[in-house]
Amino acid sequence: MTSAVPPPRTEAPSESPTQRGSRRSIAAALLLGAVGAALALLASRQAWAHGTVSVAGGKLPLTANGGDVTGVPAALAIVGLAALVAVFAVRRTGRVLVSLLLALSGAGTVAAALLGAGDRDALDEKAATASGDAAATIGDLTHTGWPYAAAAAGVLLLLAGLLALTYGRSWPAMSGRYERDGSPRPRKARRAPDPERPEEMWKALDRGEDPTRET
Repeated sequence: MTSAVPPPRTEAPSESPTQRGSRRSIAAALLLGAVGAALALLASRQAWAHGTVSVAGGKLPLTANGGDVTGVPAALAIVGLAALVAVFAVRRTGRVLVSLLLALSGAGTVAAALLGAGDRDALDEKAATASGDAAATIGDLTHTGWPYAAAAAGVLLLLAGLLALTYGRSWPAMSGRYERDGSPRPRKARRAPDPERPEEMWKALDRGEDPTRET
């Protein structure tokens, strides 16, 4: 006779507040860092300033992209993205240093973007090249909002770095299963040459071995 009472259900152990906080901080740092790096790279490719220069045929429109003004935001975005990945590959002091590098990448991106927001040197150089007059300068200068988008990207990278500095000690690291422990690998025992395969006999002779000796 079977019982009609169902067996008790076993509930999965609930996460502790520390585990939930660690998981959320990891997700937030990854999201902020990835979006910040992508936005910084995108903003560096966009037009930061427009202007015109007088030439023989009239006025020539010129545009300066973020990369023409400064290459710092794009470079630091790549550094920050690499640091974000490296946070999970190192432990202890190494994690703190990598997290600090991530935060500094964000701060540097903000500073470079804000300094380039009102830049005119890049367009002045283009004006001198286009007109053939080294003293020519850009006219009708206007700036876009992309430098401030790059600055916002830097803020995201900075926040990701601060999260890593604050909560990184509780984050898991990459598994060491595939890491070498430094112990020497055991050498495979060399098989005795097969007398029915002449090529193996010749190879053994070339190595200075006695093919007739049994191992």
